[in-house]
Amino acid sequence: MAKPKILKAEERARTGSGVLKQMRREGYIPSVVYGGGSDVKNVKVHAKTFRDMLNHAASDSILVTLDLDNSDTQLAFLQDVQHNALSGEILHVDFLAVNQDTSITANIPLELAGEPEGVSLGGQLEQMLHSLEISCLPKDLPENIEADVSALDIGDSINIGDVAFPEGVVPTLGEDVVVALVAKARTAESEEEEVEGTEEAEGAEGAEGDEASPEAAAAE
Repeated sequence: MAKPKILKAEERARTGSGVLKQMRREGYIPSVVYGGGSDVKNVKVHAKTFRDMLNHAASDSILVTLDLDNSDTQLAFLQDVQHNALSGEILHVDFLAVNQDTSITANIPLELAGEPEGVSLGGQLEQMLHSLEISCLPKDLPENIEADVSALDIGDSINIGDVAFPEGVVPTLGEDVVVALVAKARTAESEEEEVEGTEEAEGAEGAEGDEASPEAAAAE
């Protein structure tokens, strides 16, 4: 299960855009913490520390323990990160205050495990989903979800309903949604189509020759 990251957060006064720009120039990201039955808290987090946390995380669905100024701590879920569309700079961050009884929804990386039998026979493994939206309690939040594809033969697929999810983790998509499949290799398909086309052409030529034979025999 994913462990909460500890992140220092300093309280700030609610201010206008000019002060927020100055805050960013000083190396902080304006942020808010809301939910959990408490008043909205306006805070700021150190930009470099936050970027480093994102860069080392498996996804943006991160559980954090906010270390606040007054020695309080708050368990929170990273809810939204706003970027500058041109520069990519992080402009603002939203945190959802939670406790261990709060159900959260997160997008978790999906990893395929095993070597499909069909691949060894010339098939091609195709992954249809690279992340899954799941619902769980904070204590059950996984870092990733694994789908075992080792038993797949050519033409077989694995659906969400076939994936073994950790206890307490529930997918939000339907059980029949395809996660991965083993398809016939495209080169093999092309070769088969070429062979079939050649056989059809040869068959047509043979038929024409057969039709011409009686006429030739009559002429003789």
